[in-house]
Amino acid sequence: MLISSCDFIVDGIMMNHTIDSRQLKAFVCLAKHENFTLAAKELNLTQSAVSHSMKALEQDLGCKLIDRLGKKALLTQAGEQLYIYSQKILDQMAQARVSIENLNHWGQPRLRVVASSTICEYLLPSVLKSIKSDFPTSIINLHSRDSQDSINLLRSGKVDIAIAMKPKSETQLEFRPWFQDQLSFLVSKEHSWAQQGKVKRDEIPDQQYILYDRASFTFQMVAEYFKQQGFELDHVMELGSMVATKELVRLNLGIGIVAPWIARKEISSAEMTCLPIARKKLMRQWGFLTWNEKRLSLIEEKFIEACAAVNFLPNELMTDA
Repeated sequence: MLISSCDFIVDGIMMNHTIDSRQLKAFVCLAKHENFTLAAKELNLTQSAVSHSMKALEQDLGCKLIDRLGKKALLTQAGEQLYIYSQKILDQMAQARVSIENLNHWGQPRLRVVASSTICEYLLPSVLKSIKSDFPTSIINLHSRDSQDSINLLRSGKVDIAIAMKPKSETQLEFRPWFQDQLSFLVSKEHSWAQQGKVKRDEIPDQQYILYDRASFTFQMVAEYFKQQGFELDHVMELGSMVATKELVRLNLGIGIVAPWIARKEISSAEMTCLPIARKKLMRQWGFLTWNEKRLSLIEEKFIEACAAVNFLPNELMTDA
């Protein structure tokens, strides 16, 4: 016996797991008109076809759905219960069709991107403004996550482009470089290093540092970098917000290790100062991650092009990739 994917067997008896959508549509139409002739006319079917559909549906569900009282077709208690669900099911099916048609219709593109909170806040607003101007009816979904979480969202199919630091090994994902930035010490104007205009190497281990979350790629890079330099950063405060980090640095409660573009306003106003960590630069490579061999849509290509055209301040420690 050939069993469809919609069937299952209980105690040797084949049972249907789903309800035929055509029968469901006929049932809802009949419940609305309470008349077989009117229902058949709306559905562009014969009265006999509608009657046959109702009998088949009742047989499938194992209960009576319609009471036939002369020319009237009234719902039984079971029919009333099914009617509630039927309306929701058919509405969702209609919404699904509209959604798919919108995605396939020119002028209704979708852009799903994930990036770090700092990139979302400082670099992407002008890009998204440009995209919305070029694609006014586009559907844009922007998620804020750290690099590892961004990659996980991409792998799960919830986004199409992940803006993240270059992973060490990714065979299934393609990395398109965007820019490089250099991590530096960010200190308050009241800090002794800012007043002296230089970092005292022997004071590095004893300072209070404010770093981004320990699970982040940046934290791991910083820890590994200083270990190679022969330092252990013993006094570290972890924060999940760059805004909070800058505020604590401004109050001279610690030293941040950030890319200067994140604090460009504060640096320009002389509230804070960026100082090089050491002679050996600590660089990060940022870029766009997509699935290997995935053909980008027009809006995705335009998004990457718009990102590449972002103008950074010339005094920022950032270079084109």
